[in-house]
Parts: sequence; C-alpha cells; structure tokens
Amino acid sequence: MVEDKKAIYSVSDVDRAARAVEKTRVANKSWAERRRELRNNVQRKASTTPLWCRETYTLPREQAREQARRFFQKYPKAAYWSEVENWRVLDDGLIEFTMRRLPSAD
Repeated sequence: MVEDKKAIYSVSDVDRAARAVEKTRVANKSWAERRRELRNNVQRKASTTPLWCRETYTLPREQAREQARRFFQKYPKAAYWSEVENWRVLDDGLIEFTMRRLPSAD
C-alpha cells in the first residue's frame, strides 16, 4: 500500500523562498550596476580631469621673468609642484614659455 506523503514544503514556503531569491537577485544586480557606474564615472573623470594646469605666455624677456616670479609666488613649488615646463626664444625676441602646476594643494 502506498502512503500519501505530505509535502515537505508548503506553497507559501515556496513562494516565500522564490521572493527571497528574486529580492537577492535584484539586490545583487543593483550592486553590480552601482559598481559598474562607479568604475565608469571614475574612469570618465580621470580622462576628463587634467593632472596639470598649464598657462602659456609670450612676453619680452624681462616681463617673462617677472611673470614667472609672480607665478611661483602665487603657486609655490613645494605645494603645487610648479615649474617652467618649456620655453623658447621666438624670431622677434619674445620668450614663449609654459608654466605648469597641480590644480590644487589640497
């Protein structure tokens, strides 16, 4: 004789378990999406934010020296890693130079 075996789980238990699995799946999906967005935002920000701020000037020699001094006073080397990135003498005797610094000392 075959006995009727009672189901181990009721329908309500199965529904509850299915909802829990779905809730976990949605939570994990949103976590993965948040991580992906964060990673993309960091990469996008890194690619659009320049590491160095550059300013290029074309001035007569004495004015160029004064401008460089003012630049170093405003943005000290120790805090901003300021430097004359490059310079050249143009045909008309003017000095073209580029000063660079970090965006901030924070």
